[in-house]
Amino acid sequence: MLPLHVTTYNIHKGFSQFNRRMMVHELRERLRKLGPDLIFLQEVQGLHLQHAARHRDWPQQPQHEFLAGEEWLDSAYGLNAIYDHGHHGNAILSRFPILDSHNQDVTHLRFERRGLLHCRIQLPNERIAHCVSVHLSLFARSRRRQMQSLAEYLEAVTEPQSPLIIAGDFNDWRNRADAYLPERLGVQEVFCGGSGQPVKSFPAALPVFRLDRIYVRGFDISSTEVHRGRPWSMISDHAALSAHLFCHGH
Repeated sequence: MLPLHVTTYNIHKGFSQFNRRMMVHELRERLRKLGPDLIFLQEVQGLHLQHAARHRDWPQQPQHEFLAGEEWLDSAYGLNAIYDHGHHGNAILSRFPILDSHNQDVTHLRFERRGLLHCRIQLPNERIAHCVSVHLSLFARSRRRQMQSLAEYLEAVTEPQSPLIIAGDFNDWRNRADAYLPERLGVQEVFCGGSGQPVKSFPAALPVFRLDRIYVRGFDISSTEVHRGRPWSMISDHAALSAHLFCHGH
């Protein structure tokens, strides 16, 4: 069995809560110390001309490339929101080869651009894992439509038993996803266990809301962890979530 460490993190475009400080350099060091194999990121800044002009140490690379550096072999970025001075979206960083990537537009409201970044990743045990980084709507009706789009898309492009990880910011504090995705896609949320509830992840200093998730299929769950409080709460307004998994070979 292949051990696999995955993390999901809404990085708030590289800024601390309330945009008080740019934290992208501290974020990179924190991710390197944590050392996951796969990282699912949301609110990743692909380009921001104003920040680049205002901050002397603003990275010249897009954030997903800057964060990956030499630690993660491959990275992919799904551009969702575009504006005059830049754009942002979801990203996946991987220690293993990303065979291909696709960004599925699931925007429901024109002022709230959303996408699902899907990567096929070649694991060392020769399995191909389907990995999806998601950031769903702030509005319940839009989230329902986006979860339906997610399920329909994955049913069309994956085999029913293929290894699957869906991770990100679901904005789903009422846990509607757990009444839908497990039955539709055969996934389980790694933190639910016996409680039946995802973990609290927002705000990072003292989490109250259950916004972030890691759903898996074809993996055994070894352990889970919520990265909250300092220093994590100095980096983003969300806590990061990690899971240690095992993937069976052929």
